[in-house]
Amino acid sequence: MNKARITIVGGGIGGMTAAIALQQQGFTVTLAEAAPAFGEVGAGVTLSPNAMKGFIHVGLCEQIAAAGVEPRRQRIQHWQDGRLLRPMERADMRAKHGAPYVYIHRADLHAILVDAAARAGVTLLTDAAAVAVEGSTVVLHDGRRLEADLLVGADGLKSVVRRVFEPAVAHFTGHVAWRALAPVDDSLADLAQWPGMHIGPGRMVVRYPVRQSKILNMVFFARQEGWVQDGWTIAASRADLETTFAGWAPEVQAMIAAVPEDKLYKWAINARKPLSSWIVDDKVTLLGDAAHAMTPFMGQGAACAIEDAIVLTRALAASGSIAEGLKRYVAARHERATFIQLESNANADRMQSADTELFGLSALRNEDTLGLLDYDCRTIPV
Repeated sequence: MNKARITIVGGGIGGMTAAIALQQQGFTVTLAEAAPAFGEVGAGVTLSPNAMKGFIHVGLCEQIAAAGVEPRRQRIQHWQDGRLLRPMERADMRAKHGAPYVYIHRADLHAILVDAAARAGVTLLTDAAAVAVEGSTVVLHDGRRLEADLLVGADGLKSVVRRVFEPAVAHFTGHVAWRALAPVDDSLADLAQWPGMHIGPGRMVVRYPVRQSKILNMVFFARQEGWVQDGWTIAASRADLETTFAGWAPEVQAMIAAVPEDKLYKWAINARKPLSSWIVDDKVTLLGDAAHAMTPFMGQGAACAIEDAIVLTRALAASGSIAEGLKRYVAARHERATFIQLESNANADRMQSADTELFGLSALRNEDTLGLLDYDCRTIPV
């Protein structure tokens, strides 16, 4: 079956990882990306050890780690005075989990993946927006038809392929976010050296370094109604941030002051409800956000997409037919992805509760304590 033709719709982190892994296994892969050129937005992404194990599988782990930053520690701080609520050790990630913990600029990661896909022999198409699905054939905006034995929807939150599974659109979660990148100067040096977050009632601020710790990636979250625009490049005002986070710790104010006024973006956080199955007619499936778009409050969205990609590849490679491979894939992945979806939502409530002072005093439920970092997409049974 390794000569089967596979079309992947969507050239983000999950789709590109799947394309590389499948092509390496001998499948004939075409990847269709809607954008006119391959590239990722200017933002950071966290790749925890469970994600990096997927990149070990395709031979890219150390290249990605070298392009990113491996933090030695993280901390969770009080919104008002910045006092330490909980420290987290990260220097032992390779020894403890068998893979590094990496912060990386999305554009840097994506460039590595595109290059690897091209070298593997994947057919890479740009300006190839999908508009319809007919069986395992995808129809593009310009009338081109990509026929395949298997169609994989990796086209994100607003997935066209997912429409085959359900007509519902993504729903607003009640959270909005602002993102920005700022050069690390004296006012941000400590925050770059000790990344983490400030948490408070209804809000939180996450920061971590990228590009050899010369740039600080910052994301500001708030519960806020009245803003439902979803997109990575919607311009926002720093005054909006100043108002929303008035009274927060001096470190938060330093981050806001460092935000480039012309490079601050705001978006409404939308998500999906779990699907009962990711298979249609034994020839269409989903991965990543198209399958299980979740809130970002567990830092596992990209990791789940990477895990999907590797497990899908392994399941197909171990099977005598597409149908068998898809059944194995969903059996191996559906429960975990659904669990993380639900825990991500619940974590927002835990991190943004009214009782900030009590955080960490009770049993903590995060990616560490839930055992998410131990997962190995290379070895779980398929």
